[in-house]
Amino acid sequence: MGQEIPTSNFTENDFDVFAEKLQAETQLLAEYFRNDRFCSLHNVGGFEIEAWLVDDRALPCPINDRFLQALNNPMVVMELSRFNIELNVPPQILRDRALRTLHSDIEATWNHCREVATGMNADLMTIGIHPAVTDDQLCLANMSFSPRYTALNEQVLSQRRGRPLVLDIQGREHLDVRHYDVMLEAATTSFQIHLQVRPEKAVRAINAASIVSAPLLAMSANSPYLFGHDLWDESRIPLFEQSVDDGSTCKRVSFGRDYIHDSLLTCFEQNLGDFPALLPMDMNTPAEKFAHLRLHNGTVWRWNRPLIGFGDDDTVHLRVENRVVPSGPTLNDMIANAVFFWGLTRSLTDQDVAPESCMDFTTARENFYRAARDSLDCELRWLDGRIYPVRKLIIDQLIPLARAGLVNLEVNAADCDHYLEIIRERTKTGRNGAAWQRGFVLRHGRDMQVLSRAYLEQQHTGIPVHEWPL
Repeated sequence: MGQEIPTSNFTENDFDVFAEKLQAETQLLAEYFRNDRFCSLHNVGGFEIEAWLVDDRALPCPINDRFLQALNNPMVVMELSRFNIELNVPPQILRDRALRTLHSDIEATWNHCREVATGMNADLMTIGIHPAVTDDQLCLANMSFSPRYTALNEQVLSQRRGRPLVLDIQGREHLDVRHYDVMLEAATTSFQIHLQVRPEKAVRAINAASIVSAPLLAMSANSPYLFGHDLWDESRIPLFEQSVDDGSTCKRVSFGRDYIHDSLLTCFEQNLGDFPALLPMDMNTPAEKFAHLRLHNGTVWRWNRPLIGFGDDDTVHLRVENRVVPSGPTLNDMIANAVFFWGLTRSLTDQDVAPESCMDFTTARENFYRAARDSLDCELRWLDGRIYPVRKLIIDQLIPLARAGLVNLEVNAADCDHYLEIIRERTKTGRNGAAWQRGFVLRHGRDMQVLSRAYLEQQHTGIPVHEWPL
């Protein structure tokens, strides 16, 4: 959940004070790494689901302020736009029946959200990009009532010296748009997966997350359309990268520059040195709370990024956040995606030979963008140096690898099989969310409202997307 701030008005002194506190907290974090002062609890999983509020025509409905007030649930919070919300679950240690617990928890929250939305003649949709959202709807009038988002918009535009944001995506078709605020980001809704890790395994875990991001994205793509244009299978990737470009040399949304070699501290030091503050709020807290460091880290959106968090006992822990997966299509699909990620990451983290020594970072990054463009039709270069059709790679190698990682976690075997079977069948059929959307348009024509309504109807069945009819 994004960290809220009380104001969007900043002075030059605010930036100076923030810079001092950010530097002090980064230095303190370095001491934590040197002296191993992190919580040892690990293999804790969780996730966040970003969703769209839609009206009775399945079109974006900007009512999240009224909706959240009526819902009154601290696990559901606002997002950038008034037609988006974020659902959270209590994290679970990944063992025994944790997967079913996570599913039950999010299903209860989801059902409550839908019940409240129904009372407002609205509904919820989980999809990477709403196919019927228009450029006109992504405007400041539809920005959530939050000083954080107001400040984010003002500071990005200030860094750009008033120059418009440029959205230029060459996919199956070409989209070229100029936009004068950060609301383009509101069109991107994600399923963000978290994994709490041991400090001594943290570097291996985040590098593993980078390596598995390509097949994970290929299997889960769900964002082929934007403003009526047929673009990448996961157009959310270039859209997000371009929608908050503040003009700095280092991009705030990126796959990264390299693997992490020594410590996750590297990422926080890069944040300090390479990215100007967008939210220079004096949090008036002790350095040990890392409030300024965490706020600043929240404005650097690596597709795999480290997070600093606190447990119930106030001890500091390390998490890896994977941001590559789009929202949707169903809860079953999303939890299967998380299970695939957790299993693969655990397996690669535990291998005797670090996988990052077998695949250079450039290859991992090229794989990622290849998967974003062509998802289950792409080819990837894997750890043995060979190039595989991604569907063959997932079925022959990665599902068994994910299962082995889940066995090591001692997760209930039947639960593992249930979710990995969803991954297998989705891969075999070649029908992820992007393929279903394109197949529907091919059969019924390019009416994005009709597509949205059909998608929403299928989503409510709860049946995984590979079983959806066209």
